[in-house]
This record gives sequence, C-alpha cells and structure tokens, in this order.
Amino acid sequence: MIRNLAAGQTGMTSNAFLVTGERSVLVDVGSGFDITSDVREHVDGIDAVVLTHTHHDHVGNLADVREAFGIDVWGYDTGEEGVDHELVDGDQVTLGDHEYEALHTPGHKTDHVCLYSPASGVLFVGDLVFANGGFGRTDLAEGNRQVLVESIERLLDRTDAVEQFHAGHGPSVTDDPRQDIELALQAAQMGH
Repeated sequence: MIRNLAAGQTGMTSNAFLVTGERSVLVDVGSGFDITSDVREHVDGIDAVVLTHTHHDHVGNLADVREAFGIDVWGYDTGEEGVDHELVDGDQVTLGDHEYEALHTPGHKTDHVCLYSPASGVLFVGDLVFANGGFGRTDLAEGNRQVLVESIERLLDRTDAVEQFHAGHGPSVTDDPRQDIELALQAAQMGH
C-alpha cells in the first residue's frame, strides 16, 4: 500500500510516501511536520528511506526519521548530507512488496532519480513531472531545462507499463499517467 503522509500539510513540504508490505519504506520524508508520528499510525517502524533527490523540502524531516527509526538512507549521491547508500541508474530496491528500478533523471537536480516497478505499474517521479503536464523547476542550482527534457524522454522510454505515478508535489496520477508525462515533455520542450 502507498500512502502520502504529507497529505493535508500546508507548509513548504514535498509529498512523503509510505510504502508498506514486505519492506516498509519512505520515499522522501518531506519537511516541517511530524512525519514520525504519522509513520507510527500505520506501522511500528520502517526499513529504509529512499530519496528522489535532496532538495530541502524532500529531506527536511530526515534527521527526525533517522533518530526515530535508526534506518539507512538511499539516494543517488552519497556526497549529499544524510545519504548512506548509493542508488544509481539501474539499481534495484524493494519498496513494499515490489522491486523498483532506479532511473537517474537529472535536470531538476543532478542527484534526481525516479523509481519504477514494472510488476506493479507504479512509478515515483519526484520533481521530474507532475499531474496535468507540469514539470520540475530548472531555475535552481543544478537545474538544466535541456537535461530535464532528456530525462523525461528517457522516462517515457523506460516505463511502458506504468499505471500510476506519485509525484513529489500535488496529486498522484492513476488514470493514463503516460499522457501526463507526454504533456510534461511537450511543456518542457517549449521555449528551446
């Protein structure tokens, strides 16, 4: 099961997804709210945290989560604060009951990854794309619009069986998610 623990939060936070099953894992931890209490409403503990990228709104609660659950953190770049284990392009990680492949998708931030499970049809897109054709900002440090476009193209190439995606901000998409990704690609390509 996948739950967005940041749902209803009004501060500057990302979504934070609790994926339960064989391994209970948080995909991103958000910022500025008591996520540890929210986790404990559903499970006794978690096995790991996997980060889509290390912008503050996605990792602000990381110290609290580490202290509460004593877990390791997986992300693309172990040079980033709080990242214990490298998760590079093509690596597999278990979230809940399914294996997910890490897809390195820079453009919004250099250490950005998406996580895709062909078996379940679930895709975590972080801040690469959003519902209704939105896409991640490229005006911050490490942002690059052309690289983002290439990452979205790569995502489309690698996620044929996607049935739903969960984004770093805004709603999840459970109805024809490829259409929203294609719209994001078209929008990101404009202005080049």
